[in-house]
Amino acid sequence: MTDSYVRVRGAREHNLRSVDVDIPRDALVAFTGVSGSGKSSLAFGTLYAEAQRRYFESVAPYARRLIHQVGAPKVEDITGLPPAVALEQRRSAPTSRSSVGTVTTLSNTLRMLFSRAGDYPPDAPRLDSDAFSPNTAAGACPECHGLGTVHRVTEESLVPDPSLSLREGAIAAWPGAWQGKNLRDILATLGYDLDRPWRELAQADRDWILFTDEQPVVTVHPVRDVGRIQRPYKGQYMSARRYVLHTFADSKSDTLRGRVQGFMVAEPCPVCLGRRLRPEALAVTFEGHDIATLAGRPLSALERLLRPTARRADDGAAATLARDLVARIEVLTELGLGYLSMDRPAPTLSSGELQRLRLATQLRSGLFGVVYVLDEPSAGLHPADTESLLTVLGRLKEAGNSLFVVEHDMAVVRRADWIVDVGPRAGEHGGQVLHSGPVAGLADTAASATRRFLFATEPPPARTVRRPAGALTLRGITLHNLRGLDATFPLGVFTAVTGVSGSGKSTLVTRVLADAVREQLGTGTGDERQTAAAGGDAEAAGAGPDARAELTGTEGLEAIDRLVRVDQKPIGRTPRSNLATYTGLFDAVRKVFAATDEARARGYTAGRFSFNVAAGRCETCQGEGFVAVELLFLPGTYAPCSTCHGARYRPETLQITYRDRTVADVLEMTVDEAAGFLADVPAAARSLRTLQDVGLGYLRLGQPATELSGGEAQRIKLASELQRTRRGHTLYLLDEPTTGLHPADTEVLLHQLHGLVDAGHTVVVVEHDMGVVAGADHVIDLGPGGGADGGRIVATGTPAEVAAAPDSRTAPYLARQRARPEAS
Repeated sequence: MTDSYVRVRGAREHNLRSVDVDIPRDALVAFTGVSGSGKSSLAFGTLYAEAQRRYFESVAPYARRLIHQVGAPKVEDITGLPPAVALEQRRSAPTSRSSVGTVTTLSNTLRMLFSRAGDYPPDAPRLDSDAFSPNTAAGACPECHGLGTVHRVTEESLVPDPSLSLREGAIAAWPGAWQGKNLRDILATLGYDLDRPWRELAQADRDWILFTDEQPVVTVHPVRDVGRIQRPYKGQYMSARRYVLHTFADSKSDTLRGRVQGFMVAEPCPVCLGRRLRPEALAVTFEGHDIATLAGRPLSALERLLRPTARRADDGAAATLARDLVARIEVLTELGLGYLSMDRPAPTLSSGELQRLRLATQLRSGLFGVVYVLDEPSAGLHPADTESLLTVLGRLKEAGNSLFVVEHDMAVVRRADWIVDVGPRAGEHGGQVLHSGPVAGLADTAASATRRFLFATEPPPARTVRRPAGALTLRGITLHNLRGLDATFPLGVFTAVTGVSGSGKSTLVTRVLADAVREQLGTGTGDERQTAAAGGDAEAAGAGPDARAELTGTEGLEAIDRLVRVDQKPIGRTPRSNLATYTGLFDAVRKVFAATDEARARGYTAGRFSFNVAAGRCETCQGEGFVAVELLFLPGTYAPCSTCHGARYRPETLQITYRDRTVADVLEMTVDEAAGFLADVPAAARSLRTLQDVGLGYLRLGQPATELSGGEAQRIKLASELQRTRRGHTLYLLDEPTTGLHPADTEVLLHQLHGLVDAGHTVVVVEHDMGVVAGADHVIDLGPGGGADGGRIVATGTPAEVAAAPDSRTAPYLARQRARPEAS
């Protein structure tokens, strides 16, 4: 192509306002702008989507049906667009069988190495490569089916408090309500004492109650309250073990399965000892090690072991396969992932780690003339690792490819050849290209929110470091790569935990600290508000999610009254979940409509105004507002419901208005619009004000959860917490809260977090953003490296003290941030 630009005309995807922009090929192009400005809509929703659509035009129609298609973007014309590859942050719900080895396809080559060049026992037949995979019937251990762990129950897990009697609920694993009472009544009928403390029952009786496989049927004469019918019935007994295992295996309810899983103990499979394979596969070795041992080694260590074989001059199977493995592992090590092992489960990886694994695979693919569209490749990266990332991106560009990068890290943006800045603000206030050209040219764009951070020359304002109101100390921490670690978290201040990827930050904060506080509060504490940790380093490797930290001592836990964990996981998995329903704001809205004179005259309750209730919703689309249209050879699409035209409600429901607006009209309002419309509704006004305070005024109340970014989801969770009445001393734990946020959005978020500290609470964040770290009161730096080279506290103290630490990899970047932000 003679024209060296990709030229976009009339892009209207999401909030883009008929955008025209020219972008050079064979360059590193950064797409910037505040969260929700439209940069991802341009890079992914328009450019990548159109490239994929054009590729599918060349694929046989029948084959298209087998491939997920994103659909045609709303754009008039794009010229000069090469084939594109997208590397997004979104994970595709990996299972426990997915691992680093399967994501990178390294495991395929390693299996082939053992199959073709392994040392077999005498007279043993040669095995196919499938026999070395725990994910195939030929290779999986028959006892654990290739998972490496088995779940069982023990008396201790089923009966956590043996001082209680059966009537008092000694068997915590049993269900509540009628089913639990039924099981107790059956035991009473069988002659067991329900009022004697569990520990005083005979061991034989305890074993039968918990573990028997018998299911006797008896006639139960229940004891009811006076006045209630006392009708006997036939009841069948089920032991606690049988109930837990049956529920875990067969229940369709995630809530029920999650509950009973808490009463199960995971342990290595007794047959394969956690190595997941059949004995005949484990009997084959290479350089004296079986395949499970090599898959469990850090990639950097595996590379060292394979290097001598790879350097052989011959072209035998061993040398050829070893060379391929070493070459691909070198790229992963260069990207700072050498601490990972091949058997590391994919669910324990952060989205940033997953994207870098895919990036390394692309670097080895040898493609030429391709556009790589990357979603924040620096997310979850320590500044030291970002340097390596930039080197790898440079090699992709030098190979003749174009790199379109959606990015918030100013260090990456400064290294770009071209910048496309979208804004000026978010949502309906954005969607315009403010600048498309060399990076230096953005300095003349007054409307840009990025300009102030990209060309900052003044050092950050000095702030007084807060004095701690106490301390929380954990001693002898042992979990994953933390070995006998002692850690002290000051209370009443803002603490940042730093370190390179894999150093142990997330393990320390979101696993050890969170679990210790949760146990202090009691697992049944209604005040505890928590969500599962996600993102960050996710160093929960090897031992899996059931691993527990070992502690030799704790101090200061009694000073914490509540625990709040805020992560970037979606606030809902379906379009039915939205901003209004998650925050509780919609409850107030529905009550307002139910209180109108017309609604009361018709007998409508608040439930009538829910699009999830049959009485009020449109039955054609079941309250979705749209219907799916299957186009067979073309990507499926959605069309507005022909009955409600997207309003989601029955016509009768929409006849009720409040200030001339229907409930559907309110859901279409942005937070800023609704704040004015519902200003005199206290319950709604409080929620809307906190959403504005965290910078989400541009979101629509009914915006589906599936359309929200991780950063937006995290700020919605924070807003939900801020609107609650806070009692006692709360510990807030956040795992990389600035991931996915523009520096302008980070300022808004930090204002709220520091406000919590000023109110007397404690905030602990796992963070890579040196601007956030420089503004903290206390810093805990882990390292010095990742994996086995990490797990130690390298430096601790104020930001100034850590910036001067000689052995810290964070120190030079923190010192630079404190002195000259433009060089950070």
